Amino acid sequence: METCRPRDSSSTASGKEVYMEEEEEEEEEEEVMYEEELCDEEEVASAVQDIGCLNEAEKPLVGAEVCPYLRDSDGKPTADSKNGLKSDGGAAAAAAAAAAGGVGPKTTMFTWFVVLALLGVWSSVAVVYFDVVDYDSVIARAKEFRVNFSEVLQGKLMAYDRDGDGDFDMEDAKVLLGLKDPVTFEVGGRPAEEHDRAPPADTQDPDRDRPADTQDPAVRPQPPLVEDFVPDDPREDSGHPYEDEVETIDTTGVLVEEVMAEETMVESGKYVTSSKVSQETESRSDQKVKEKTKKSKPKLLNKLDKTIKVEIDAAEKLRKKGKVEEALKSFEALVQRFPQSPRARYGKAQAEDDVAEKQRSNDLLQRAINSYREASELPSATPDLIRVTLKRRAERQQFLGRNRGALLTLERLVEVFPEDLGLKNDLGVAHLLIGDNKGAKRVYEEVLAVAPGDGFAMVHYGFILKSENQIAESIPYLKGGLESGAPGTDDGRFYFHLGDALQRVGDDSAYHWYELGHQRGHFASVWQRSLYNVDGLQAQPWWTPQETGYTDLVKALERGWKAIREEVLAVLDLKTGLFMPEEENLRERGEWGQYTLWQQGRKAGDACRSVPKTCSLLERFPEATNCKRGQIKFSVMQPGTHVWPHTGPTNCRLRMHLGLVVPEEGCRIRCTNQTRAWEEGKVLIFDDSFEHEVWQEAASYRLILIVDVWHPALSAHQRQTLSPI
Repeated sequence: METCRPRDSSSTASGKEVYMEEEEEEEEEEEVMYEEELCDEEEVASAVQDIGCLNEAEKPLVGAEVCPYLRDSDGKPTADSKNGLKSDGGAAAAAAAAAAGGVGPKTTMFTWFVVLALLGVWSSVAVVYFDVVDYDSVIARAKEFRVNFSEVLQGKLMAYDRDGDGDFDMEDAKVLLGLKDPVTFEVGGRPAEEHDRAPPADTQDPDRDRPADTQDPAVRPQPPLVEDFVPDDPREDSGHPYEDEVETIDTTGVLVEEVMAEETMVESGKYVTSSKVSQETESRSDQKVKEKTKKSKPKLLNKLDKTIKVEIDAAEKLRKKGKVEEALKSFEALVQRFPQSPRARYGKAQAEDDVAEKQRSNDLLQRAINSYREASELPSATPDLIRVTLKRRAERQQFLGRNRGALLTLERLVEVFPEDLGLKNDLGVAHLLIGDNKGAKRVYEEVLAVAPGDGFAMVHYGFILKSENQIAESIPYLKGGLESGAPGTDDGRFYFHLGDALQRVGDDSAYHWYELGHQRGHFASVWQRSLYNVDGLQAQPWWTPQETGYTDLVKALERGWKAIREEVLAVLDLKTGLFMPEEENLRERGEWGQYTLWQQGRKAGDACRSVPKTCSLLERFPEATNCKRGQIKFSVMQPGTHVWPHTGPTNCRLRMHLGLVVPEEGCRIRCTNQTRAWEEGKVLIFDDSFEHEVWQEAASYRLILIVDVWHPALSAHQRQTLSPI
């Protein structure tokens, strides 16, 4: 694109001559582009000559550099003013302007009033005297006006926006006062005057066939104004963020922002339908959304909190930005100044909670738990704040393993909000965590009496019934709860127990639910249904000693099997009570006793005292004695015993069975679809995370040694850090 070249001195002729010259130029089509490039410069030069900025011998400068300085008597430039005028030259320039016709006749009282309102007294006078002010300062005032008063006046003054920048500024003020001719700019491919009316059918875009780099800069869209600060939420200054924003409380007690329903309605309102019925339907629908949103707003602030809203918000902003130590100091200062402010104390508790998480400090977490309680006990705390503080307090107590304390906290919540079924469901879980199945059962019966279709209560109630061996009774609750799809029901344990219950009543649909559990990601497969797993471990039901890598252990067990048998038979014959009945409710019928030597990687009391040779042999193999997710135990099963199909809890172990006393017929074990039998002095190895089942149909008892070992694919670090089971 060519640069705008200055004309010679003849371009400083009077306005009338310029106008006539332009009329002639418009008739010559070949010179249109060249004359357009000269037009702006000619007007500038003419205006500058009127105020004495140039003499006849000087050529005008281009664009924004017109008359950037004056020259002294020696021809040297001076720069007393940013706009090129000396501070004492304003009056002379004004007089010259007045003599040349001035602005008085062109300026009405209403025009002066508008400019005064927009730019202030000093800026308005400066406009009259041809920009004898710092231009940047005037623009700053214009920006300030737009920010503060745009919704009130800007729309009405948009008619004077002559440069297309979307606001009323210095150049627009000149046009308004008659000091400058309006510059026609284009919007959407046509002049601004035509923007609000449809163009004629034969009107074409004058730039349609013009290359992009040759378009007149005056018609190009201006870049948007970038503000120095954009608030997180434009509604922030119009009301308190905890009062006017839609927020929900998640399980961590942190406020989570949601999309405002009002915003959605504003956007949808841009598209007006032609059907009155559909408009009314949308209106009713929006009203319902509005009402629902209104009900879900948590009210965390009381009257005192609202008076210190700015300080609370500042501290909360620090916390949300991750500056938790600074946020804690700010909230502590607020609590010291306003000890009766529930919101400040709640913020302090949250900040302590965050710092405890960051520093992994249980002591600091206990401080947070105490602060949550203090916030909830203030007499002026709002119900919503009581709810969120006590709920978070219970969660953090459970995290520390203080389940009885969490139970008391939830009981307090239910006492305050007796109609809240969600809190009652949480209370039921708290009872289960301390092993109080009866208390949990009572709570869920209360919930189901009010809401029979509450899915969360149904699955937990079904789980409790099954643990009481009420197998058939548990099935409709487990099934109904899972089918409800309610939050908290999509849990592998419920698929596990429903399928198990169905198997026990002979219902083959059990595998349908196992398949659903697998599809939902709870089970590795229909057969492998353990719930505490490490991904990526080799999975197969049966293993050989060579595949495990534990050949030394297998050889030691098989070489020493007679000594092991001799020791355990002595214990069995003495009937000392070391063999305890199986307590996992895995038997359909019969008797099954166990004598545990190691549990979760530790010796079981003084159990080895009765079988010292056996324990001495095993202590040489840490893959067994250090297996925190397994056991080492003797198992004796009497004739007529049947063990239901079941799976172990984890895929992190393999299970070895050493045959000690095995009847010739009638004893067998199935893992997936393969069935095998024990042999005395031989080791069977299988992965008990796969479904397995046992039958003892012989005429005498069967005695084996069970040795769990780490899955061979687990690293030393994993073996050390995995939690016990």
